[in-house]
Amino acid sequence: MKVLRAVSICLCLLSVVTVGQTNANQKTTKVDSTPASLLGPADVANILPASVFFRGQSAPVQTRNSGGVRFEDKSLMLVSLVDNSGYSSQIQEKYQAYLISESALDIDGHRLAPGAYGCGFLNDSSFVVMDIGGHDLFTAHAIHDGELHRPTPLQVMAAPNEQGRYRLYAGRNFVNFGLATGK
Repeated sequence: MKVLRAVSICLCLLSVVTVGQTNANQKTTKVDSTPASLLGPADVANILPASVFFRGQSAPVQTRNSGGVRFEDKSLMLVSLVDNSGYSSQIQEKYQAYLISESALDIDGHRLAPGAYGCGFLNDSSFVVMDIGGHDLFTAHAIHDGELHRPTPLQVMAAPNEQGRYRLYAGRNFVNFGLATGK
């Protein structure tokens, strides 16, 4: 009888350990396969500082006009319009938004290293990215989306039919972006 009870206890303990390991493996799998998610103004407001540094000055961000992406690897890309009124008209024309990325991005075929940048849409057909000192890094082709139902000053949306790709909109104009591949 004592032997039977000991065997029963051992079997119960073994089943508890096995269930615990199965649950731990399931939790690990869920964490590793977290899908990307879009971040809205409320999400960005909790992360982005109230003002940002660009070309020797600080400018307040417009968190109501912001967005971003939390990628599958949990890295962030945040972008927000800025109040650029303290800058010269030449800078104001190009510096409309502040972009921060924790991972390298591919913006319309241009590789952007992790960091903080100034950016803006020009002449409804191009998107310029500048380093923190205000020097142009590249200009990408912007696309006009006449079918966008509710344009806003700035928003980030998933690119339709393109897994892992997104669109950064200013009004009805946008550039495609996603995580850069390779080195």
